[in-house]
Amino acid sequence: MTANGWLQILFFLLLIFLVTKPMGIFLAHVFNREKTFLDPLLRPVERLLYRLTGVDEHQEMPWTEYAVAMLLFSLVSMILLYLMERLQGSLPFFNPQKFVAVNPALAFNTAASFATNTNWQNYSGETTMSYFTQMAGLSYHNFLSAAVGIAVAIAFIRGIRRRQSQTIGNFWVDLVRACLWVLLPFTIVGGLALVSQGVVQNLKPYQTVKLIEPMQVQKLSPDGKPMVDSQGKPVMDAVNQQNIAQGPVASQEIIKEWGTNGGGFFNANSAHPFENPTPLSNLIELFSIFAVSAGLTYTLGRMTGCQRHGWAVWAAMAILFLAGVSVVYWAEARGNPLLANTDQRSSRLQPGGNMEGKEVRFGIANTALWATVTTDASCGAINGWHDSFTPLGGMVPLINIMLSEVIFGGVGAGLYGMLIYIILAVFIAGLMVGRTPEYLGKKIEAYDVKMAMLVVLVFPLIILAFSAVSSLKSYGSASISNPGPHGLSEILYSFTSQAGNNGSAFAGLTTNTLWYNAAGGITMLIGRFWMIIPMLAIAGNLASKKYIPPSLGTFPVTTPLFTLLLIGVILIVGALTFFPALSLGPILENLLMGVGKSF
Repeated sequence: MTANGWLQILFFLLLIFLVTKPMGIFLAHVFNREKTFLDPLLRPVERLLYRLTGVDEHQEMPWTEYAVAMLLFSLVSMILLYLMERLQGSLPFFNPQKFVAVNPALAFNTAASFATNTNWQNYSGETTMSYFTQMAGLSYHNFLSAAVGIAVAIAFIRGIRRRQSQTIGNFWVDLVRACLWVLLPFTIVGGLALVSQGVVQNLKPYQTVKLIEPMQVQKLSPDGKPMVDSQGKPVMDAVNQQNIAQGPVASQEIIKEWGTNGGGFFNANSAHPFENPTPLSNLIELFSIFAVSAGLTYTLGRMTGCQRHGWAVWAAMAILFLAGVSVVYWAEARGNPLLANTDQRSSRLQPGGNMEGKEVRFGIANTALWATVTTDASCGAINGWHDSFTPLGGMVPLINIMLSEVIFGGVGAGLYGMLIYIILAVFIAGLMVGRTPEYLGKKIEAYDVKMAMLVVLVFPLIILAFSAVSSLKSYGSASISNPGPHGLSEILYSFTSQAGNNGSAFAGLTTNTLWYNAAGGITMLIGRFWMIIPMLAIAGNLASKKYIPPSLGTFPVTTPLFTLLLIGVILIVGALTFFPALSLGPILENLLMGVGKSF
């Protein structure tokens, strides 16, 4: 670890701190229908959309109607993307590479992935999806699925704020305002900033260029398997040209970060120089992942009338973030002990450490930072391969997702996930003092706790069940590229990422199979909607309650003690649920690495 590396990490956190208040105020103004600087431009567009769709912006919904509208919208969007993928080979436009239709299992997995804001990819974007599918299908969902998350978070905040109300807002209005005010303007500016750094944005066909020197590659058989001779040696072939993929990259890159989606135009994601060419583009993309989610903590305090509570939540997130990035940076900077007697330096600018799977443009500190940020949020974009991290370094991104990605988290999803833990923390505090727990003037009763526990229990159930089946059955274990505990980590990370709607992959696991496409699609749908519905039920129940003024027995939710209790609840729930699986995966692998065993 170096002072320069720590300076970059702390500078990033400072930027997030500085954007929290202005972003939070802006979000509160948008969803409270207060004046913003964008109103002269966007308010007429908003009214036009309501007239065209027949939406009454003044008519609000109970939580059940809000949930049904959200589910129907997501279902229709998912079906449209599925059809787009299946028909892309027949569509006459924006397909200069003549890509054929996506097979049914992969199309289902991808449609479920982008409809749930997961953006898990069992394919290479540059060899599978046409420009039309990338823009009208995938980028469209990057906006709308992110907007759904923001809308649900705002509905939850309204449920906390309102008193004896039967409604929590209008889903269609929240969706439109999230898109028009929060997502679209910032991505236009951010996309142009990325283009200025060299991120590609065009509709040109791929270009074939001649190499200066021929490159030796292993020949493949007609069925796609590497060829070997009679002695088992690889059959090599000289290649003197290369196909350069390009396309509408910047427009998708910025929304995948700002909306915490994560799906890359290229298979290498944000490690690809066409997606992330410079240190400044790397910082812009990192900043975009946390900006809205950090602002929502301030919005929580502002809309509920308790600003100190919003900062207490922000502090809990920041502490957990620093803990995670510190472990990853330390684990990767110390390197692999099995290579202790070799030179692990990739250059004099990166002395020591594990550089496997990392871009030399970014190095260990920025890769550790990115891996932590992308799994703290439900983003899933990567600039290095988590599969190549040391066992403890790779365990932290896995744990971040297992903790429900509430460390700032995805846009909206991070906040409403954190609110579930807040309800549990307040409930535990109430038990300690022997009285009915209260949260910002609302009594937390049995119904609220049951709904919160439903969210907490369904998440690990779907992860551990599918991971167990995949480990025991040949159709799951056959996809493992590394044996032993590392192979288990690959499977566990796969289903954890999909259930958490993250989208990042541990890599090393072949998931474009019938089993992983089907099981993964189901996991993503449950991980998204089975979580949202109980949360909306809590919001509706809280909105209907009377306001209870705080008394001497009320546990304050604005103090450092509350922040520590909240952190403790998050860690205990995650540790009790997933520690056995982690013990058989990355923890065991780390112990074996210490005695000279690798996988």
